[in-house]
Amino acid sequence: MRSALSGMSGRAWSVGLVVATVLTTALTIWLSFGLYNQRGAEQRRQDLLAAARQSALNFTSLDYRHYDRDSANVLEGATGDFRKQFAAQTEELTQLVAQNKSVSDGQVLEAGIVRSDEHSARVLVVADSRVTNTAAPKGEARTYRLQLDMVHRNGRWLTSDVEFVG
Repeated sequence: MRSALSGMSGRAWSVGLVVATVLTTALTIWLSFGLYNQRGAEQRRQDLLAAARQSALNFTSLDYRHYDRDSANVLEGATGDFRKQFAAQTEELTQLVAQNKSVSDGQVLEAGIVRSDEHSARVLVVADSRVTNTAAPKGEARTYRLQLDMVHRNGRWLTSDVEFVG
């Protein structure tokens, strides 16, 4: 009788080890998958904020001496209606900026995500710029609060709308 019980204990022990191994493996896979998703979400967040910061910087940093390059930088990160509107105004803006000898040197102070998913987002950006022109040759400081609507296309975050907010 004793050998039958010890045989059962050995089998029970083996089954217990198999069950524990399976559960541990399943838990490890589940936790790894969660960590992978968390890292992916954090990378998306960082990419989104970097694109929004760059877009705001491009929008607030313009120089009449190379406005073609500066406006091309804005358009490079733009899409949709914002791109169309900015492109439509580029010729007029080029003349206005040159006539006034405008230089705006922007700096992004803060950026925060209001909402986002894998395909779209809204980001608020606070930026300062030092603006010089014929009316303010010594320059004046300006602060901008921008709301940027962003869309994810072809692996990049692009600005689809810009609004000045309070």
